[in-house]
Amino acid sequence: MTHFVIVGILVIVMTVLTYIGLDAAGLAKQMHPVAASAQAIPIDQLWHWEVIVIAFLFSVIMAPMLYSLVVFRQKKGELLDGEHMEGNTNLEIAWTVVPLMIVVVFAYLGAYSLGEVRRVDPEALVINVRAQQFTWSFEYPEYGIISTELYLPVGKQVILKMESADVIHSFWVPEFRVKQDVVPGRITEYRITPTLEGDYKVRCAELCGSSHAYMENPVVVASVADYDAWIVEQAAIAEASKTPEGQGKILATKYGCIGCHSADGTALTGPTWFGLFGSTVTLADGSTITADEAFITQSILEPNATIVEGFPSPSVMPPYALTDEEITNLIAYIQTLK
Repeated sequence: MTHFVIVGILVIVMTVLTYIGLDAAGLAKQMHPVAASAQAIPIDQLWHWEVIVIAFLFSVIMAPMLYSLVVFRQKKGELLDGEHMEGNTNLEIAWTVVPLMIVVVFAYLGAYSLGEVRRVDPEALVINVRAQQFTWSFEYPEYGIISTELYLPVGKQVILKMESADVIHSFWVPEFRVKQDVVPGRITEYRITPTLEGDYKVRCAELCGSSHAYMENPVVVASVADYDAWIVEQAAIAEASKTPEGQGKILATKYGCIGCHSADGTALTGPTWFGLFGSTVTLADGSTITADEAFITQSILEPNATIVEGFPSPSVMPPYALTDEEITNLIAYIQTLK
């Protein structure tokens, strides 16, 4: 009986020390970014209990094994065989029932956590999200606003209705904890209730192409008053942008063009639009061409018809089935970038 008591004490001590060690290494809770959503609370709690159980299971194996190696080791000059044991029914029942109970408890905790994450607020704000290599765009359908910045009011549940224009992406804001795949051909939903004002980033957590690592956009959680002011400001901008070039800028955001074509000369995966219109462009075969309406239109509808020098062939840009009006508006916007 003494051995069982000692081993039990050793298991408890090793469990505590293992948890402290995991925490010091950043694997228990220190590694988590700040929790900035209501959904992060049950997820972090579940992770916390999982680490405790991991520490216990590690200790319940290692402590008896190390204790046996020391206490029951063969002494010098001892040549007799060890005591023969057939088994221990009580022990076998225990190591069957206890893990089963742990699994059942964690099944309940996991279901509870999922229920909290998916809890529906009938007054949730709806935002449409479009994922595309290699950027995100956000539409506020109630106000007619399209933005590359996800602006959210603190303390209010938001439902993101997400779709992909090309491949599978994954919407992930580490501070929100919840992650959701964005799949071509279907709309996936993501519910979140921001609880901490601040600036964050949405990242793609699914390898989606050559510039996957750079597929991130700003996320701002603001007070309700600041959010309302931003909506008013963006609505005014949207109203003022009903000119062809303004509509072209909106289309460039909506279709993710700005994820590959910069408007300020910054080098991205596609040719910059800054100073493009009317300039002389050198193609991959060494010939040159003027970037006029015909060239830009063909580049949109048939990306592989003319490859600009220095960019991959075939083009990574998918063909777009835009209307004549949309193409005209895009070209009008590109003309303003000088």
